[in-house]
Amino acid sequence: MNKELLDKIQTSEFISSEDPIFTQINEILENTLKLTSELNTGYKTPQEVRNILSKITGNKLDSSVQVLTPFNTDFGSNIRLGKNIFINKSCMFVDLGGIELEDNVLIGPDVKILSVNHPLDSKNRRGVILKSVKIKRNVWLGAGVTVCPGVTIGENSVIGAGSVVTKDIPNNTVYAGVPAKFIKNI
Repeated sequence: MNKELLDKIQTSEFISSEDPIFTQINEILENTLKLTSELNTGYKTPQEVRNILSKITGNKLDSSVQVLTPFNTDFGSNIRLGKNIFINKSCMFVDLGGIELEDNVLIGPDVKILSVNHPLDSKNRRGVILKSVKIKRNVWLGAGVTVCPGVTIGENSVIGAGSVVTKDIPNNTVYAGVPAKFIKNI
């Protein structure tokens, strides 16, 4: 991917639908759609999955990364995966704003990580608000968790199944619910 485009995306908080960059973003989305279709069609060995995901992200994935299919992402180039990551089936990453998973992260099935939102103002709603998501070391996201834009989940934390995470989560804690609320320290 074009470094200038990635730099612009990573330094922007809002991109108007009228911005010429949208044409480039749509071209990348189209290419990523082709690659995710390839990824999710038929059986793939773990290495074949990593190879396709490396094409999608533009980064070589560590051999310790395991992703079960189907897996979907829209942009792909703004995902960073550490080592010893496990992503269960049917997960979706909306990564234009950036998604980073540090080492030893466990992600349950049907998890959604979102780094993009839209303005409330109807005149600008087709534009995008970009806010990166960071999942720190040793985090476990239970089945069906949704992580909203701009959230950081602290080291060693656990998010209970079905939770919606709308705010930062401190290190060494368990949160659960809609929206996710503090349960206990660990």
